Amino acid sequence: MLEYFLGSYLVTIIGVIGAYFWGEHVHPGAGFASVFIVLVLAVLETSLSFDNAVVNAMKLEKMSDVWRHRFLTWGIAIAVFGMRFVFPVLVVAIFAKLDMLTVAKIALTDSDKYAGYLHATHAPIVTFGGMFLIMLFLNYFFNHEKEIHWLKPIEEKLATLDHFKGIEVVISLLSLIWVHSYIPQDERLSVLLAGLAGIITYLVIDGVANFLEKQEELRQAKCVGESVKCAGLISFIYLELIDASFSLDGVLGAFALSKDVLIITIGLAIGAMFVRSLTIMLVEKKTLAKFLYLEHGAHWAIGALAIIMLISTVKEVPEVITGLIGLFFIVTALFSSIIHNKKQLSE
Repeated sequence: MLEYFLGSYLVTIIGVIGAYFWGEHVHPGAGFASVFIVLVLAVLETSLSFDNAVVNAMKLEKMSDVWRHRFLTWGIAIAVFGMRFVFPVLVVAIFAKLDMLTVAKIALTDSDKYAGYLHATHAPIVTFGGMFLIMLFLNYFFNHEKEIHWLKPIEEKLATLDHFKGIEVVISLLSLIWVHSYIPQDERLSVLLAGLAGIITYLVIDGVANFLEKQEELRQAKCVGESVKCAGLISFIYLELIDASFSLDGVLGAFALSKDVLIITIGLAIGAMFVRSLTIMLVEKKTLAKFLYLEHGAHWAIGALAIIMLISTVKEVPEVITGLIGLFFIVTALFSSIIHNKKQLSE
């Protein structure tokens, strides 16, 4: 276990030290309070992201060792600095019509003002992530070639819907229209554009990934090596977008514990690192192959998270509820897999 989580422990130590000194710098005597908040955020991020780790592991199993390593190194930099700091700053800059340097300065010097800006952009941010995850959820279950089903009565019926071309897009658009009708008038355009962007982003990334997979299988590319490299890159981008969508509600919810963007970034970064380590462990120990329904449970958790994110555009949903629903699906799928394995052995 140590070999998988060594990097996470090192990041935790560095993060805790950094949080202490930053807390003392901002408010003398607040160092230990900052460390406590960082640890709470790290635990929450890790415990609420197990479904994320399972989905990541599913995608990583098809990637080369090189791209797995890059996901853990480059990916963690993108997840931590990109999603936990740069992305919120970018979103605030777009909707507040300010330049990014000004917003970054506000984030570091006036946390209350920055939190206010971020709260005002909550609806379009979670709509983007929610629509992306709905597409991911539907695309997984709407597959008539899928032979293994966990919740058979439901999943078998969902699989047959794959015969209706574009049905997942239609359902996603109808969901967006439903959410749009409840949004205040002054926010409707931004929510609509964000939702459409989430759907289009998924379609583009998924389409390119499928194209490259077919090119590799049929050996139609002029240079197979280059095709493999491109496929690895697209899969990497795909994983980062999935990871980003999972983290959106966590980034926004973290402001309930602290208004200090650096403390939030450190806490979520530690959690993100543990999720990455857990992902690599799941892949290398071939956990998904051992537990047949774990993948299904993770995608049901994705569907639940997507719906909760869309509901949160008009009504606040506690982070605990989001985490418990996801955990319920994962744990139930795990126990179902164990029962299935025992039946197989007895036969």
